[in-house]
Amino acid sequence: MNATYLTDRHAFAIWTGEEPAPDTPALRIPLPVGFGRDRTLVASAVAHRIVDVADLPDGRSASLTAWRTIRDDPASDERLPASAHAVLNAVGDAVTSEAYARQTFSATVAARADLAARLTADLRPYQLRGISWLDEVCSDGGGVLADEMGLGKTLQAIGHLALRSSGPSLVVGPTGLVTNWLREIRRWAPDSLRAADYRGGPLPDLDADVPTIVVTGYPMLRRHTEALASVPWSRVVFDEAQALKNSRTQVSKAARRLRADATIALTGTPVENSLDELWSLLNLVAPVEFGNRALFRRRYASPILAGSSDAKLRLHDAISGRVLRRTKADVAANLGPKIHSDVECDLSDEQGRLYDAILDRAEDDGFGDGIGRRGAILAALTRLKQVCNHPTLVGAGRPDDLEGRSGKLDVATDIVVTNLENDCPTVVFTQYRETGDLLAAHLGSVLDAPVPFLHGGLSRADRDRIVDDYQAGHGCGVLVASLKAAGTGLTLTRAADVVHFDRWWNPAVEAQATDRVHRIGQDRVVTVTTLTSAGTVEEHIAAMHDRKSALDLDADAGALSLLTDLSDDRLIEVLRRNRQETA
Repeated sequence: MNATYLTDRHAFAIWTGEEPAPDTPALRIPLPVGFGRDRTLVASAVAHRIVDVADLPDGRSASLTAWRTIRDDPASDERLPASAHAVLNAVGDAVTSEAYARQTFSATVAARADLAARLTADLRPYQLRGISWLDEVCSDGGGVLADEMGLGKTLQAIGHLALRSSGPSLVVGPTGLVTNWLREIRRWAPDSLRAADYRGGPLPDLDADVPTIVVTGYPMLRRHTEALASVPWSRVVFDEAQALKNSRTQVSKAARRLRADATIALTGTPVENSLDELWSLLNLVAPVEFGNRALFRRRYASPILAGSSDAKLRLHDAISGRVLRRTKADVAANLGPKIHSDVECDLSDEQGRLYDAILDRAEDDGFGDGIGRRGAILAALTRLKQVCNHPTLVGAGRPDDLEGRSGKLDVATDIVVTNLENDCPTVVFTQYRETGDLLAAHLGSVLDAPVPFLHGGLSRADRDRIVDDYQAGHGCGVLVASLKAAGTGLTLTRAADVVHFDRWWNPAVEAQATDRVHRIGQDRVVTVTTLTSAGTVEEHIAAMHDRKSALDLDADAGALSLLTDLSDDRLIEVLRRNRQETA
């Protein structure tokens, strides 16, 4: 039995030399073949299992003994045998050196200890390695953290900033995710980082006792380049960095004008259409190494386009020092059967105006009393929730003009497109028929393929046909489904990702819908992304879900009563206060 350290995820591969079963992940290491002078090392695939650092098994092999000694005594000078670090590179002509394996192990262990006082999160081993990797690449310019969606790129970036920010840092991302970043920083690093929202005008005070992280959107970067480029940032982080895939666009040029000690790009899809997009990201974080686009095309892109597998391996090897990519399949041993990801989306300006107008009207009119009061409150709450989904659902604007008007729709679209590029079929749940029609039409237009909508208004035969077609692998891989119609009795295990587009009062209903995907027959880790419009009634619903009392509720009416039992003034106050706290 051997223990080989995996430097990309701070875990160990335990193996004995058996050949892997067909279609199973295999560890590639050099094994000795032949005898005497003919004995050589040959790149081989062996079956293995992954264990965490803390869970190294008992054993008498030299590699197990060495790693257990170093784990328990970091100052030990124990020598590592080749099998302890012999992971092959992409080309298959070199292995991780003993010194680098030791250095990576020690740095990641040290990062865990250092983060204990700076971060409130319980980090998984691969996330710890992501943070120590960012430390490593940012000591020499920067890098691209390209983990598959759902593996916690935001948290890893915050962990790095909490450890290494020597001054103010800048985070730039899609407008709809600015509030999510602010909340995540305040949630995970409340004492070690200060989060500041930038929406134009003078920059916030950057001379604080703790490092300030300024968060802004790509449109703000484009409009206020001069102000943002005037600051010498400690770190600049670009979230959903595929937005910069075209180096000739105005926003990409603005990004390259920023001054920073190190630049980090976060993306789940480093390549969407062509390798020029990958070069653009590499040029952003390491312009000295990847400054010549023509050379990159000649050496890698053109041969790969012509079908050269050798060129593809050479590319993987060339970028390995600047790009860290882990998939859910890679780190499955460190994951539970489901990954939950709560994403807070900003309202667009139009949504904000409509939301406030509905509250103003409700405050002026009141909700009445007696038997009609509950209905009036529910109607107002429903309109607020529909505004959170899209303005057109309350009759605002043209129904064929959807993009850019709803922060939540824009974020959901990015998630679905990214999932399909990563070969992750997706089910999008909504509680409203009108929202489902909108989602199916919009996603179908973006993907240039029909997107079915499974809802209660369909005949049984049509519903069965949609489910059977989806499970059989037909269509583009996206299914929009009504929360109630698809909440029970269905199997949708083709999907690996679930998106809850809007919030239902009872969390059990959302859980039942999720279980259509996460059930017997599912052989992948399932990512469950819940979208919440920040500072709205949806945020109040999310808070109810988080409280034990909400989890104990077994009916929608019980959850609704927490709001409908409030007085008019108190209900308006609750909804307005949430919005003011986000501003």
